[in-house]
Amino acid sequence: MLQLNEEDPCYEFRRARVNSLRTHLYFLDYEYEPSADGYDVTLVAQLSMDRLQMVEALCKHWEALPRTYKPHIVYADAEAQQFLSYALGSEVLSTRKNIGYHVVYKEGNFYPVNFLRNVGLQQVNTPYVFLTDIDFLPMFGLYPYLKKSIQVLNLDSSKKALVVPAFETQRYRITFPKTKAELLNMLDMGTLFTFRYHVWTKGHAPTNYGKWRTATTPYKVQWEPDFEPYIVVRKDIPEYDTRFVGFGWNKVSHIMELEAQGFEFVVLPNGFIVHMPHAPSFDIAKFRSSSQYRKCLKILKNEFVKDLGKRYSKVFDMECSESHLFKKNIFVKSIYDFLKSSF
Repeated sequence: MLQLNEEDPCYEFRRARVNSLRTHLYFLDYEYEPSADGYDVTLVAQLSMDRLQMVEALCKHWEALPRTYKPHIVYADAEAQQFLSYALGSEVLSTRKNIGYHVVYKEGNFYPVNFLRNVGLQQVNTPYVFLTDIDFLPMFGLYPYLKKSIQVLNLDSSKKALVVPAFETQRYRITFPKTKAELLNMLDMGTLFTFRYHVWTKGHAPTNYGKWRTATTPYKVQWEPDFEPYIVVRKDIPEYDTRFVGFGWNKVSHIMELEAQGFEFVVLPNGFIVHMPHAPSFDIAKFRSSSQYRKCLKILKNEFVKDLGKRYSKVFDMECSESHLFKKNIFVKSIYDFLKSSF
């Protein structure tokens, strides 16, 4: 059992890890019929109520048969009634019975991001999961493409994580690319960018976007420190480490554990997701403004790497990079605000 010390400068972070959060599973009616082919995949995402409008957009993009839709959406907020009114008043959401909504009632000062992800992961009843975030819209047709890729790449009998390349736009209104060719054209025009290219290249650099542009078959990539792709995997993977709350290292740590377990990372050549712009979260604002926040994140990161090394008898050479991210975020925020005001 984790022993807490109130004199610890990172006490609030450590306490957040052991908080018992009240959870309401399947907040609305849920129905699901297993796919006969055995390759079905569930999209898992989490959000706070300020991202509520993304749920409807996501459901329009993640198309599937009415009874095999299966996103699992996890909310972190006490405003459950607000969500209920929104869902029942939506033409898209009110007719869907195959979306699992789970409500987690937040306590404390930090967004319990990995706790939420674990709630969604624990409720999945398909063999495979697509682990993403709510601010990403999948390309149209991604669901059947992932099912086919799962079958062709034999995910049932191998330790593979399929990487879905991530992109972003800084415009609130765009014509969403329907094909890879359209996406590449938008990249060349500067309407889209590779995800976090201006802020944090390490997070997705191993995806090798240069190779992806011309790739027609899946290709393996090597794990590197700070890699945090969005992936399709079997549902029996390790859960997320709940010591990471708020902003920073919540996905990186999960991918790092998959690397420690010997997973291969395979990039899909014809799939993509696009991140839509939004105001910075409260937690990233705290990260940018608080040196203590960044110091505690560094401590938690080092403790995690040490713990992971012991569990898997591996040595990870990790360099500290939070300050680099902090400096670039300040610069990029000014660029982002300028671009936002231009459209």
